[in-house]
Amino acid sequence: MKKIKLKIKTLSKNYNVIIGNKILKDVSNLLKSEKIHFKKCLIIADKKVPKKFIKDLKKKIKCQKKIINYFESSERNKNYKSASNILNVLLKNSFNRDDCLISIGGGITGDVAGFAASIFKRGLKFINIPSTLLSQVDSSIGGKTGINNKFGKNLIGSFYQPDLVLTDISLLKSLPIREIICGYAEIFKHSLLAGKNKFNFLNKNKERVIKLVSPYIEKAIFESCKIKKQIVENDEKEKNLRKVLNLGHTFGHAYEATLNYSKKLNHGEAVILGIISSAKFSYFNKMLSKNNFRKIIAHISNINFSAELKNFFNKKDVKTIVKFMHADKKNKSSKINLILLRGIGKPVINLNFNKKKIQSFLIRELVN
Repeated sequence: MKKIKLKIKTLSKNYNVIIGNKILKDVSNLLKSEKIHFKKCLIIADKKVPKKFIKDLKKKIKCQKKIINYFESSERNKNYKSASNILNVLLKNSFNRDDCLISIGGGITGDVAGFAASIFKRGLKFINIPSTLLSQVDSSIGGKTGINNKFGKNLIGSFYQPDLVLTDISLLKSLPIREIICGYAEIFKHSLLAGKNKFNFLNKNKERVIKLVSPYIEKAIFESCKIKKQIVENDEKEKNLRKVLNLGHTFGHAYEATLNYSKKLNHGEAVILGIISSAKFSYFNKMLSKNNFRKIIAHISNINFSAELKNFFNKKDVKTIVKFMHADKKNKSSKINLILLRGIGKPVINLNFNKKKIQSFLIRELVN
């Protein structure tokens, strides 16, 4: 596969996403061609990425000083302490705004590193190298950074566009199937936002994409990035259209928080549960047709993940779930804001529901 360049144009910054196989071997020339120069770089490396990739990356980057900091990526470590640790390394080594912070890892690593980059001296250069399918198709594009706290997920953060995103397909080969399913959740979400052609491609090639078969995996990544690019360029700071990208996430984030971000349910799995909940809620509110509802549920039913809410929660968890849903950053009143579906490719934003209605829906899901 030849490398593909996708240009993201936002009001705050233009940058390229470069997608290809083994492109990190050419990182020095890529940085030169993108006119990204720096004297010092701090590499925040997810411990889940094989060390060979990290060491090779360090060798190939040309600058005066290179530091590697390994990061234990987990939702529980996605906090201000982790961001502060990065800031302290930058300050201790006298970094300035012309130097660079490089993240190589999954979405959690990119979110924490990006947040630190955005607040260090009000912003230094930032390069994101996503290593998971989830981060390659979603979190690496659009400039959202964030950390969690006891009140919920991503409630502290910034919009800070990277200077470059390098998406190396070869990094995916080291991932367990659970991580691939996690990333597939966002590919699936994007297909529901984009329309029937994208959804039908996934329906036909789902197994090939999940098994990382070329050229299907490359096409799925590129198409997902292109969908997100179009949305972000039209609404960089989530004032209106970009809210559609939260399909399934209001439910999903609350599911994660209710389980205290345990390994029992990772982010992508929570998004799958959230998409199913959103589809069911849309159907029960007579927005989504039975035919489209069945298509969505059928697509999820055989992807090696048990998508039953009752496998993770029981009736006593409902109040906690609703509490976290209400804490979601999209909410501006006592009601809960949801992104729902009128059809495949027909998301609807700015719908608000009272807590009791959502609570009744969740109880029904858990007792049936």
